[in-house]
Amino acid sequence: MNQQTQAAQLHSIPALSNNNMPRACLATFVMATSFLSTINHFHMVATAGLADDGILLTPDIVSRIHTDHDSIARASSDFGHIVEAIPNGVFHPTSPADIVALIRLSISQPKPFAVAPRGQGHSARGQALAPGGIVIDMRSMRRGDHVSMSSEQLWADVGGEQLWIDVLHATLEHGLAPRMWTDYLRITVGGTLSNGGIGGQAFRHGPQISNVHELDVVTGMGEMITCSPDKDSDLFFAALGGLGQFGVITRARIALEPAPKRVLWVRVAYADVESFTSDQELLISKPASSGSGFDYVEGQVQMNRTLTEGRRSSSFFSASELDQLAKLVLDTGSTAIYYIEGAMYYNDDTASSVNQKLERLLEELNFVPGFAFVRDVSYVEFLDRVGREEQKLRAAGVWDVPHPWLNLFVPRDRWDDRMTTATPGGEDVFYAVGLLRSAVAAGDLERLERENAAVLAFCDREGVGCRQYLPHHASRDGWRRHFGEKWGRLAALKRRYDPRGILSPGQGIFPAAGSDSL
Repeated sequence: MNQQTQAAQLHSIPALSNNNMPRACLATFVMATSFLSTINHFHMVATAGLADDGILLTPDIVSRIHTDHDSIARASSDFGHIVEAIPNGVFHPTSPADIVALIRLSISQPKPFAVAPRGQGHSARGQALAPGGIVIDMRSMRRGDHVSMSSEQLWADVGGEQLWIDVLHATLEHGLAPRMWTDYLRITVGGTLSNGGIGGQAFRHGPQISNVHELDVVTGMGEMITCSPDKDSDLFFAALGGLGQFGVITRARIALEPAPKRVLWVRVAYADVESFTSDQELLISKPASSGSGFDYVEGQVQMNRTLTEGRRSSSFFSASELDQLAKLVLDTGSTAIYYIEGAMYYNDDTASSVNQKLERLLEELNFVPGFAFVRDVSYVEFLDRVGREEQKLRAAGVWDVPHPWLNLFVPRDRWDDRMTTATPGGEDVFYAVGLLRSAVAAGDLERLERENAAVLAFCDREGVGCRQYLPHHASRDGWRRHFGEKWGRLAALKRRYDPRGILSPGQGIFPAAGSDSL
């Protein structure tokens, strides 16, 4: 995932089994003043007491709502830097019970306040924002003991606030690791599971939400519910990919597998899209049992004019290799170059044969001769590759800029249809295509937004049947079309688990808190 270059990422995803807004309105000063008065009121009159399930309801909950300028400013925007929404406070819980108490405090009011969990704030269109409400800073619960595991049953219990990079290091101590990864690991477990979580291992294991055995979810009713495919399954599948609409994920039981030690990290270059896509589909068709394919497959399309820009952030290509690739584009008269990126995992017992295995696999592919690039790296170095790119982009001052990303599922899986994530139907394979671009100069944001709109209009006009991943829609009708036949079920689940509409309002999927139109 190169966030500086204008790149298109493609994840091919095969059939899987069933195993397993426009700029948001800013809050007004009057709203903020009113809520601050409410906070002061609670400080004066709240008394300690226990709810029926032992949740402590005390002024201590209110005291953890920070209203200082810096806290509010940090919680008013997200990674996308496209929408803004000013909350009236930022809540710092120390446990899931604090989140329960905050939500119960909200729904006890004649007019409840909105609540949105925020991990790293890596959303692009406001999922982590709570206009006029309270943002829950999930990082406040982050502790070193929030990963526990069963080495025999191959699962780990992970706090929803934990970063995937920390989960990786904790599980590696036991020689294990989650089966499925996003490209970027410095985001939270709860954050990715509320969206889907896709990456180059999806063709083998499905998205991250297909690799979860159990969840703890705090609903919009202030109930802590442990759910799984067999227990409260409607909430389990609603929360997975549910964009935070049905509850706050505070724990997930994640599937593990034995972790490799090292990786042959490969990129092969193509001058034409037909060979590129044909080889990608060949690679994902190889069954794991054959032992003859990659463990990770992605692709990237890079425009010729951006090859030199890639020097600033590439954690793979050297400067001379980028020159070689630029010359290839010029020699072929193409405007773009295509890469398949693959990874072959290995351990000490397979180290002697892994290079021969890679050579046999490359012989099956139709990339441009001489344009196969291989790196031998540690497993952690491979998985954390985008983390190194981030450091370079931060140093160049081009990380904290607007990111008008467009991510599409383009039909070309049969994910479990009970999950909330919207995917195109009727196809054995579809691509996850991401236009991951950054607005670094004046006018870039508006131009890139127009281009994204043009792509969506083209797909609609030509009947492509794509669905947005990490979606954004400007109207409730747009959201209804996005979820399609799932919409009625989702609206019913919203009425059941968040009847007052307080959860994750930033994207405008359902009516605002306190509305009677749910």
